[in-house]
Amino acid sequence: MSSLIVGPGVIRETVKLAALEVPGVLRVGRGGPAWREILGGSPIRVRVRDGRVFVTVRLVARPRQRLVPLTAQVREAVGGAVERLLGLELGAVTVVVDGVGA
Repeated sequence: MSSLIVGPGVIRETVKLAALEVPGVLRVGRGGPAWREILGGSPIRVRVRDGRVFVTVRLVARPRQRLVPLTAQVREAVGGAVERLLGLELGAVTVVVDGVGA
């Protein structure tokens, strides 16, 4: 029997692409000055615990977006991508709206 190992970088890229497909997302990243992005590290954090994937994604929303429905859409898109595309069991998806861009 063979197994497939999916690295954290692949999971992060899949999460990023899934989040960017949601219309109200301007970008995956931190809001504010550029130094926050540099000092804050990756806007996507992936942890695998007991065979389940836990994801935190920070994003900047487009102006005039309703944030609660937006985060629900991102959570659904990211969760679906992790489960369907990567075949991994999802533990949780946390979405942090870190800013609203122009």
